[in-house]
Amino acid sequence: MRLVPSDQFSYAELAELFTRGYEGYFVPMHFDEPTLRYMVDAWDIDLSKSRVAPNAGVANLAVRGDRGWIGGIAVVPEQRRNGVGRALMEAVLELAPPTVLLEVIEANEPAIKLYEALGFEKRRVLEVWRVEAPEVAAVTAGRATLGQRDLPWQREDASLPADYERVEVDGGAMIFRGGTVLQLDARDEDAAAALLSRGTVLNYVNVPEGDVASRALHRLGGELRLKQFEMVLAR
Repeated sequence: MRLVPSDQFSYAELAELFTRGYEGYFVPMHFDEPTLRYMVDAWDIDLSKSRVAPNAGVANLAVRGDRGWIGGIAVVPEQRRNGVGRALMEAVLELAPPTVLLEVIEANEPAIKLYEALGFEKRRVLEVWRVEAPEVAAVTAGRATLGQRDLPWQREDASLPADYERVEVDGGAMIFRGGTVLQLDARDEDAAAALLSRGTVLNYVNVPEGDVASRALHRLGGELRLKQFEMVLAR
């Protein structure tokens, strides 16, 4: 099987193949060129170490020091169950740092089976939420991250966009951009609920199961859209 470094393709070509690779997926996904550029820049995807199986699939590898992250693997419907996914994963893992993370929807049993065969282990459960609650007063604060550790890759400090906003209430602070929550730190469920009550729809991706924000989202009547396993390969 011929595999090619992703930097040999245009962003438009990669976005088209990535979108085709997610046809029929658990969650509908569409990628255009600006979206892919944002992903590459914000999540440190290394296109020279990512791989494309022409007209068949693509695997994105992000790198930060001695850690890597699989920023999406997609195989077009007609090529699934032909070994394309395994070939792509094996190729990027050869170039990856010693520790590699990924997320996979808990219902995606074929993918989980593949990742476990490659040595990945389940680390924790991450939840994807959507919520809309009446606005609670909060203070717009200066730009500063929350000093949190062990965040999922997409919400680490290194992933934050330049135009994020920060709000604070008594007992907590939240960083968000548009309708997406990026980081939240609260001393209790009440503070988390106040932060999440912005009077608009918020999406919060990859909240660790049992986190104070998860409890607040449930209390606010949020929609738990799906759960994922965060998996890790440590070599």
